[in-house]
Amino acid sequence: METTQPMHRLLIVDDDNDIRSLLAEQLGRAGYQVSTAADGAGMRQVLEREHVDLIVLDLNLPREDGLTLCRDLRARSATPVIMLTARAEPIDRVLGLEMGADDYLAKPFEPRELLARIRNVLRRTEALPANLEPLAIRRARFSRWIFDLEHRHLVDPDGRVVVLSGAEFRLLRVFVGHANKVLSREQLVALSTGRNYESQDRAIDLQVSRLRNKLADDGGPDGLIKTVRNEGYVLATAVTLE
Repeated sequence: METTQPMHRLLIVDDDNDIRSLLAEQLGRAGYQVSTAADGAGMRQVLEREHVDLIVLDLNLPREDGLTLCRDLRARSATPVIMLTARAEPIDRVLGLEMGADDYLAKPFEPRELLARIRNVLRRTEALPANLEPLAIRRARFSRWIFDLEHRHLVDPDGRVVVLSGAEFRLLRVFVGHANKVLSREQLVALSTGRNYESQDRAIDLQVSRLRNKLADDGGPDGLIKTVRNEGYVLATAVTLE
């Protein structure tokens, strides 16, 4: 595997010792620092003692499965998560994305494909797309909500902090940067991930739905993010950027 530049720390959570060892060795050769855990308890121990930039999380773990762990992570952290599973069922992918996973990969897979996805997720997480300027925005205010881009969270009208997943953070950043403009699915995917939109991929709709839930009870039936039939979505509120 090719060497990568940034020294990011990855956490591999898989109950298969052979897979953990293989991924740790190959990702280490690619320039990453790698920690491993066999289950949820081990994952928490690693997260308590060290900073982790991305978690590769197996779906089928003993005791606590990957979906449960991903949901719990999303309640307190925006650390990117790539889900692994031995099953290639579409419902698994949908559930993983609904729980807040940033990407999804079915076993068996080529280590190079996992490496490419890791690089892509880290790049999306850490860098604004070139067409989403100005880069100096630190905070956005709308409808008594405060979107803190520095600390990567949302503060509701009652002052409560709402933790956002990496995908939700990127999507809301796009919406506040293009408030009151209808954005197609193609535009939302390109601006938030840098990828091309595939018509059969409904992940962007799931992400909009999750974001709406976090902005619940504001702005009428659709909330602040309105659906424009046959066109896309729009954040229909005045936004003040700081």
